[in-house]
Amino acid sequence: MSNVNKLKILVVDDESRMRKLVKDFLVKQDYEVLEAGDGSEALDIFFENQDIALIILDVMMPKLDGWQVCREIRGYSKVPIIMLTARGDERDELQGFELGVDEYISKPFSPKILVARVEAILRRTNQLAGDETIECGGIVIDKAAHVVTIDGEQIDLSFKEFELLTFFVENKGIALSREKILNSVWNYDYFGDARTIDTHVKKLRSKMGEKGNLIKTVWGMGYKLEI
Repeated sequence: MSNVNKLKILVVDDESRMRKLVKDFLVKQDYEVLEAGDGSEALDIFFENQDIALIILDVMMPKLDGWQVCREIRGYSKVPIIMLTARGDERDELQGFELGVDEYISKPFSPKILVARVEAILRRTNQLAGDETIECGGIVIDKAAHVVTIDGEQIDLSFKEFELLTFFVENKGIALSREKILNSVWNYDYFGDARTIDTHVKKLRSKMGEKGNLIKTVWGMGYKLEI
């Protein structure tokens, strides 16, 4: 496969061992990987390469930290960003969501999980031709036909309910904030109350019958689908 067709991922971390670990896994999955050892180098590379598909960005770095890099890039681009952090600090996570971070992974993490998250984000942003049918826990979503069946029975969902369920299934096991759900499913930055989402989740749960219990409420944050 020529480099022309490979999606470019920028990996930014001041630890070369960490970059190598992530790079090796991504290269195996046939991505092209660019590396930066600090925030200012990351910005140089980002602005020189207009076709970067996704950025994996460490928070703790010399010169410019991950937040500053993220803020700078968000001024120009909606490129998906995955933040790596050594701390499981909730304030960090909230700051990340406010800055439009797509995913948040704390170190140490399994590279396989990281690659799975990368692929889920690229599928969601339509940069990776994903499988048109996704399945989990008896829920089958046919994205091309816009049809959902649960244990073999077709259920009737509105367009937004369909998108919402697809988003939950593609991110199963991950706690999703209401802001993140709005940004991903409604595609706009939404400041205000989150009743829109709560109403849709309520309708979706009732249409799903018993399987509606799989959508758990994460108090003070949002929702997650647990299989």
